[in-house]
Amino acid sequence: MPQTGVGGAIIATEPNVSENYNRGAIALHWLTAALVVTNLLLGLSMVALPISPRKLHWYLFHKSIGITIFLLTSLRVAWRAVRPHPAPVPMPRWQRRSAAVSHALLYVLLFVIPISGWLYSSATGVQVVYLGIVPLPDLVGKDRALGDALRIVHVSLNALLFVVVSVHVVAAIRHHVVDHDPVLARMLPIVKGNEAMRS
Repeated sequence: MPQTGVGGAIIATEPNVSENYNRGAIALHWLTAALVVTNLLLGLSMVALPISPRKLHWYLFHKSIGITIFLLTSLRVAWRAVRPHPAPVPMPRWQRRSAAVSHALLYVLLFVIPISGWLYSSATGVQVVYLGIVPLPDLVGKDRALGDALRIVHVSLNALLFVVVSVHVVAAIRHHVVDHDPVLARMLPIVKGNEAMRS
């Protein structure tokens, strides 16, 4: 059980703190991270392209990746319910609370952004076809004014995601380089010298 120590730090027993996340959680984390970065870059790149088959293909990829991120995030939530995370690493209470808020915000954005994109696509009259194979139902009717508003929402949410992801990355690096704690190492696919991996 974690305990509160001097200065409000959260202290856990060493065996639990040394544990890595389980393999499923690690795989889902890094796959989601790779898709998020890919989709952010794809979204920025495709907007400036002139109308062409290439641009249409990129939009198809962008939408399919977004739906995949939504599905993976749903799977991550379910996985976390059945395979709880290891005990938290000792850190000041404010850091622990900040981490909890940022993680919750990340999950919310990973759910909401794909839905906002789907809504935006529906409002513009363009059906989302997942992986170019599975046509998804339109969530709203074609409406130009609504589409313009949803575009702003979608872009704004992605900008917020970029900020939150950047803070998340910087915080993880700081824990590793400055604090010298295992926050980052526990989420790495391969960590030498750590035999506490749970399958």
